[in-house]
Amino acid sequence: QVQLVESGGGLVQAGGSLRLSCDASGSIFRLNTMGWYRQPPGKQRELVAAITSGGSTNYADSVKGRFTISRDNAKKTVALQMNSLKPEDTAVYYCNVVDAMNRAFWGQGIQVTVSS
Repeated sequence: QVQLVESGGGLVQAGGSLRLSCDASGSIFRLNTMGWYRQPPGKQRELVAAITSGGSTNYADSVKGRFTISRDNAKKTVALQMNSLKPEDTAVYYCNVVDAMNRAFWGQGIQVTVSS
Protein backbone atom coordinates (compact mmCIF):
# COMPACT_ATOMS: atom_id res chain seq x y z
CA GLN A 1 0.00 0.00 0.00
CA VAL A 2 0.95 3.61 -0.58
CA GLN A 3 0.12 6.39 1.83
CA LEU A 4 -0.17 9.98 0.65
CA VAL A 5 -0.07 12.93 3.02
CA GLU A 6 -0.99 16.37 1.72
CA SER A 7 -0.04 19.69 3.28
CA GLY A 8 -0.06 23.38 2.51
CA GLY A 9 -3.72 24.18 2.06
CA GLY A 10 -5.60 26.97 3.75
CA LEU A 11 -7.31 30.29 3.25
CA VAL A 12 -5.89 32.94 0.96
CA GLN A 13 -7.15 36.11 -0.67
CA ALA A 14 -7.70 36.30 -4.40
CA GLY A 15 -4.44 36.97 -6.17
CA GLY A 16 -2.44 35.20 -3.51
CA SER A 17 -0.38 32.02 -3.62
CA LEU A 18 -0.29 28.65 -1.94
CA ARG A 19 1.98 25.65 -2.31
CA LEU A 20 0.59 22.16 -1.84
CA SER A 21 2.86 19.24 -1.09
CA CYS A 22 2.22 15.53 -1.09
CA ASP A 23 4.52 12.97 0.47
CA ALA A 24 4.25 9.35 -0.61
CA SER A 25 5.33 6.49 1.63
CA GLY A 26 4.77 2.78 2.02
CA SER A 27 5.30 -0.10 -0.37
CA ILE A 28 6.42 1.88 -3.37
CA PHE A 29 8.07 0.09 -6.22
CA ARG A 30 8.01 2.93 -8.66
CA LEU A 31 5.72 5.91 -9.04
CA ASN A 32 4.65 6.74 -12.55
CA THR A 33 2.23 9.63 -12.87
CA MET A 34 1.74 11.94 -9.90
CA GLY A 35 -0.91 14.60 -9.90
CA TRP A 36 -3.42 16.82 -8.23
CA TYR A 37 -7.17 16.76 -8.58
CA ARG A 38 -9.74 19.03 -7.00
CA GLN A 39 -13.39 18.90 -6.12
CA PRO A 40 -15.18 22.23 -5.84
CA PRO A 41 -18.29 22.40 -3.67
CA GLY A 42 -21.18 20.63 -5.38
CA LYS A 43 -19.09 19.59 -8.38
CA GLN A 44 -17.24 16.53 -9.61
CA ARG A 45 -13.59 15.87 -9.03
CA GLU A 46 -11.41 17.18 -11.84
CA LEU A 47 -7.79 16.95 -12.88
CA VAL A 48 -5.74 20.03 -12.05
CA ALA A 49 -2.24 18.95 -13.08
CA ALA A 50 -0.20 15.81 -13.57
CA ILE A 51 3.45 14.99 -14.10
CA THR A 52 5.01 11.79 -15.39
CA SER A 53 8.14 10.16 -14.06
CA GLY A 54 9.97 11.69 -17.01
CA GLY A 55 8.80 15.18 -16.16
CA SER A 56 6.10 15.69 -18.78
CA THR A 57 3.27 17.82 -17.45
CA ASN A 58 -0.41 18.28 -18.16
CA TYR A 59 -2.60 21.08 -16.85
CA ALA A 60 -6.27 21.89 -16.84
CA ASP A 61 -6.94 24.88 -19.08
CA SER A 62 -8.29 26.84 -16.12
CA VAL A 63 -4.94 26.77 -14.30
CA LYS A 64 -2.44 27.04 -17.15
CA GLY A 65 0.01 29.84 -16.55
CA ARG A 66 -0.92 30.10 -12.87
CA PHE A 67 -0.13 26.67 -11.39
CA THR A 68 3.09 24.69 -11.63
CA ILE A 69 3.46 21.03 -10.75
CA SER A 70 6.80 19.51 -9.80
CA ARG A 71 8.08 16.28 -8.31
CA ASP A 72 11.10 14.92 -6.53
CA ASN A 73 11.50 11.27 -7.44
CA ALA A 74 14.11 10.61 -4.78
CA LYS A 75 11.94 12.02 -2.01
CA LYS A 76 8.70 10.67 -3.54
CA THR A 77 7.00 14.03 -3.32
CA VAL A 78 4.86 16.08 -5.65
CA ALA A 79 4.12 19.76 -5.23
CA LEU A 80 1.67 22.22 -6.73
CA GLN A 81 2.60 25.88 -6.72
CA MET A 82 -0.56 27.92 -7.12
CA ASN A 83 -0.25 31.59 -7.99
CA SER A 84 -2.80 34.25 -8.88
CA LEU A 85 -5.47 32.28 -7.08
CA LYS A 86 -9.10 32.96 -7.87
CA PRO A 87 -12.25 32.28 -5.84
CA GLU A 88 -13.14 29.58 -8.38
CA ASP A 89 -10.02 27.68 -7.33
CA THR A 90 -11.73 26.99 -4.00
CA ALA A 91 -11.97 23.23 -3.62
CA VAL A 92 -10.71 20.19 -1.79
CA TYR A 93 -7.45 19.23 -3.48
CA TYR A 94 -6.41 15.59 -3.70
CA CYS A 95 -3.01 14.12 -4.39
CA ASN A 96 -3.04 11.14 -6.75
CA VAL A 97 -0.29 8.76 -7.74
CA VAL A 98 -0.19 5.79 -10.09
CA ASP A 99 2.49 3.20 -9.50
CA ALA A 100 4.29 0.87 -11.90
CA MET A 101 1.58 -1.74 -11.39
CA ASN A 102 -0.98 0.82 -12.58
CA ARG A 103 -2.55 1.10 -9.13
CA ALA A 104 -3.98 4.49 -8.22
CA PHE A 105 -3.75 5.93 -4.74
CA TRP A 106 -5.38 9.02 -3.26
CA GLY A 107 -4.59 11.37 -0.44
CA GLN A 108 -7.21 12.34 2.10
CA GLY A 109 -7.74 15.75 0.55
CA ILE A 110 -6.87 19.24 1.71
CA GLN A 111 -9.01 22.35 1.66
CA VAL A 112 -8.04 25.40 -0.36
CA THR A 113 -10.27 28.44 0.07
CA VAL A 114 -9.78 31.63 -1.94
CA SER A 115 -11.69 34.65 -0.73
CA SER A 116 -12.72 37.47 -3.02
